[in-house]
Amino acid sequence: MKDLRSDTVTRPSEEMRAAAADAEVGDDVYGEDPTVNELERRAADAVGKEAAMYVPTGTMGNQIAARVHTDRGQEALVERESHVYKYELGGFAQHSQLQVRTYDGGANGAPTPEQVRDGFVAEDLHRAGTGLLCLENTHNVKGGIPVPADDVAAAVEAARDLGVPVHVDGARVFNAATALDVDAAELLAPVDSAMFCLSKGLGAPVGSMLAGSEEFVEEARRVRKLMGGGMRQAGIIAAPGLEALESRDRLHVDHERAKRLAAGLDDLPGLSVPEPETNIVLVDTTESGLTAEALLERCEDEGVRGSAFGEYTVRLCTHLDVDDADVTEAVEAVGRAL
Repeated sequence: MKDLRSDTVTRPSEEMRAAAADAEVGDDVYGEDPTVNELERRAADAVGKEAAMYVPTGTMGNQIAARVHTDRGQEALVERESHVYKYELGGFAQHSQLQVRTYDGGANGAPTPEQVRDGFVAEDLHRAGTGLLCLENTHNVKGGIPVPADDVAAAVEAARDLGVPVHVDGARVFNAATALDVDAAELLAPVDSAMFCLSKGLGAPVGSMLAGSEEFVEEARRVRKLMGGGMRQAGIIAAPGLEALESRDRLHVDHERAKRLAAGLDDLPGLSVPEPETNIVLVDTTESGLTAEALLERCEDEGVRGSAFGEYTVRLCTHLDVDDADVTEAVEAVGRAL
């Protein structure tokens, strides 16, 4: 089975399993797990922030950031198809009692400075005001589109002029940095906090990182504990994360395979597939007469798994467990399914 549903389906490498088995551990809630401490130090360095904190999931990282940055009742300005808005169970409302105001980020999901200013609500006697701007890089729903550093900086400058902190859901930020040929630290330099996943393109079995200033991370640790994320001998799962960080220099391989996959699928009758910029391939099935679910059902019978991302849109992801032969075989299998 060629599992292209997501880059979260990767299985830990032998090196990751060995690292987990040999990990030096301690009680992380007391700050005594040396493996977690090393992971946090290296993660902060990788994204150019003062400090970082290990969390079980990217969703928890985003939710903690919102809680730390805001006061109850404030508004969060988010992209209308962003992960924090569509796929985190209304967490901003449930965990931080935030209202949400959306913007249309266009092709890459980034707001213009004008959209930031238009979406801003000043605090007064009657209104709680805007407490947070959220960006997403890469943007999942838009097909793994990377947001250039200039677009990030322009949005952050507008928010900063209004006194609004900025958080980046950077679940795949190293994919963005690879596609844009910049360092992740450069992409994230202007923002107040950022989350990135170890368990997506980097291939770790579990875990994400939340990074920002030392003051931000200190408060974030309290919120992590509140949300049930205070882990104990977490070095066993952090050790594969250290291995995963080292794999960020190979993400260009996933991007090249995604382009090959897209080109092969676009040649099939009834499918329209734009060239991807990172590792996410969006397939329009409209002309085939098949819904995404109908095509995926046939594809699974032929040995390929994908995800429905709309009535006529299929999402396929390349990742560590997909090689060149898998790409070729996946295209052939989809052809048989059609």
